[in-house]
Amino acid sequence: MLNFNEIKTGKIIEVNNEPYIIMQSSHHKVARGGAVLKTKLKNIINGNTLEKTFQGNDKAQEAETEKQKADFLYKDELEAHFMNNSNYEQFSLNLEEIGEQARFLKEGTEVSVLYFQNRPVTIELPIKMEFKVTSAPPGVKGNSAGNVTKSIEIETGAQITAPLFVNEGDVIRVNTETGEYVERV
Repeated sequence: MLNFNEIKTGKIIEVNNEPYIIMQSSHHKVARGGAVLKTKLKNIINGNTLEKTFQGNDKAQEAETEKQKADFLYKDELEAHFMNNSNYEQFSLNLEEIGEQARFLKEGTEVSVLYFQNRPVTIELPIKMEFKVTSAPPGVKGNSAGNVTKSIEIETGAQITAPLFVNEGDVIRVNTETGEYVERV
């Protein structure tokens, strides 16, 4: 159990038998009243958000989670399939559960899998990954005043914006958390 002062941003707590990560937390102290902690929580499984207020003597149940490494194998229309690196068991997650990260899944990528109650619930990709550019329209000559970008397609089929000098066949590094171009490799 987490005491009132241990409830902080980044902790994973259990609310209604589901894991929630604390996205924001702020202490409020009113004149003669006790301290209040206002939090914004995000459900790890379905992405729903929730605002919860804790009073001075409230406690929160810390979610029993575990992280393990797994390799991404392939994806179909509905699911992404993985293999656990420690016991070699294969499992799949719904693409909706993975969310925006699904567009950066590349065959053979090692990911961190978060388990809740011995069930995989979500993944974490490496923050920066390298991709081959499969489609990049040529930059328009003379249109180079300021920071000019164009839309390109990478090997996973994801569309991202990149500088004009990126060409088809280049290998680029992408931040998977923000979906932004980082550099050409």
